[in-house]
Amino acid sequence: MSGVLMTDRYLSQMTESDLDEVVIIERSAYEFPWSRGNFEDSLRNGYFGICLRHVTGTLIGYCVLMPVVDEMHLLNLCVAPQAQGAGAGLSLLREAVRIARAERLDGMLLEVRPSNHRAIRLYEQFGFASIGRRRNYYPARHHTREDAIVMRFSFAGEGMDAAQ
Repeated sequence: MSGVLMTDRYLSQMTESDLDEVVIIERSAYEFPWSRGNFEDSLRNGYFGICLRHVTGTLIGYCVLMPVVDEMHLLNLCVAPQAQGAGAGLSLLREAVRIARAERLDGMLLEVRPSNHRAIRLYEQFGFASIGRRRNYYPARHHTREDAIVMRFSFAGEGMDAAQ
């Protein structure tokens, strides 16, 4: 994957040297962001980290993937707020699916906040389907919790056009 070029942006493997920028975007995009330690642990444990950069070198977005038995778990996908709505999320999803297929996995699983309408729309348009709910999964304001919608993308059958 090293440096896959797409017109004005490119994908690369996330490394420790990317984490300062990753954490800045994470904090700007999420009210309850991952810590730098979460990203360090993911890389140390051999999870797949993908960075999407503009040709100028500016980080646009990233994702973290964890293989689990026969599926890839999309743990985190984030696009810098100023870059949202321009196809970066779709580029990251396509690369995530490409990696999962290369690993010979059957599908991809993710959790998303019900309040994250933009992400849900992206995942549904890509071909993910809601398969369940995890109660009180995410931290929320005022010391409460928010459910997670569990979504799955199968590599056999539906949704294949979006992934190509």
